[in-house]
Amino acid sequence: MKKYVDVILPLPLPKSFTYSLPDECAEDVKIGCRVVVPFGRKKFYTAIVLNVHYCAPTEYEVKDISALLDASPILLPVQFKFWEWIADYYLCTQGDVYKAALPSGLKLESETIVEYNPDFEADAPLPEREQRILDLLAVDAQQSVTKLEKDSGIKNILTAIKSLLDKEAIFVKEELKRTYKPKTEARVRLAGTADEKQLHILFDILSRAPKQLALLMKYVEYSGILGTGTPKEVSKKELLQRANVAPSVLNGLVDKKIFEIYYHEIGRLNKQEKEVVELNALNEFQQRAHDEIVQSFQEKNVCLLHGVTSSGKTEVYIHLIEETIRQGKQVLYLLPEIALTTQITERLQRVFGARLGIYHSKFPDAERVEIWRTERFGHYRLGRRCDFVCRTVRYDGRTCSSPRQHEFQVRCALRFSTRPL
Repeated sequence: MKKYVDVILPLPLPKSFTYSLPDECAEDVKIGCRVVVPFGRKKFYTAIVLNVHYCAPTEYEVKDISALLDASPILLPVQFKFWEWIADYYLCTQGDVYKAALPSGLKLESETIVEYNPDFEADAPLPEREQRILDLLAVDAQQSVTKLEKDSGIKNILTAIKSLLDKEAIFVKEELKRTYKPKTEARVRLAGTADEKQLHILFDILSRAPKQLALLMKYVEYSGILGTGTPKEVSKKELLQRANVAPSVLNGLVDKKIFEIYYHEIGRLNKQEKEVVELNALNEFQQRAHDEIVQSFQEKNVCLLHGVTSSGKTEVYIHLIEETIRQGKQVLYLLPEIALTTQITERLQRVFGARLGIYHSKFPDAERVEIWRTERFGHYRLGRRCDFVCRTVRYDGRTCSSPRQHEFQVRCALRFSTRPL
């Protein structure tokens, strides 16, 4: 039986739209996944799957989706409910919410301006569709997706564009070279078995290639492959630096099937471990404020803490955050301006370490995408007011704030105040 999906488009339209699923991906599409869909005569958009069903519309002819972009959902049911509430409360559409909530790196539209990356060097021949796009961009370095599709004659061009984006062969103009691609590191490992007998055979084979032999011996030394513990993963860059040889020497060993190169995702987020300190004890006045806030939360979910600058409010917040995290919940700590982010971040990292995530509009879009994905798995975040729509998953809905309400009102396409959210 034919499957269909209802999707949300990143457009100010008051309803969802229904598309059919091709047989080859019908079982893979889930609620919360992104799909590329045709809309109108020539345009394509990245849509979010709202529902999967078997009810074919009778009023119009249904189009197939063009591509599935996610192996697993990027949105959870609780986030869909939150989007519905925002759209109802602020008299907008879910398309408006979608446009504001997701980082640009998770959205592709046919109006996107594509820019050729002059520094791109292909490791291997590109597929014909992708090479045709690059040939057109070599003539005119900036073109819209719609124009590229027309001039190239390629149908469902967004799939080829996504592949070129992943290879960093092109950029999208509105993000100024910040389109998301997982950051990876080239690493080196032996192509065959790694026992001592096999290594001696390789040493004999390379006896007349001293540079390659030196590189192999440096790999054995650095990786600890002959030791009793787990061998260390070796990055290509560090191995070449330690051995002080040219990349061509390594390429020769790869051609001889002695080494193989693989890529490991390392991410862009700062995962440097920092020393974590114990919470500072609250003084008499801070403890009284803390206890009154906890008591207030028994009756209502909003509490206003009034205090002058440098009166110790942040320390009270830190204690409340720690108590909430111990309950298995998340905390979204909002700041009224980006200028405050650095000093607050340093203070929170001393207490919470790597559990702290930061998200604001000045981050490169690739980092914002990684933070979005990381937050899906339970890290808590420090954000600025315009990023609240990203909504944590296990936030308990309680708000304790200082009296600077006007600074948490956002003026963007979707206008909202963070307090009611």
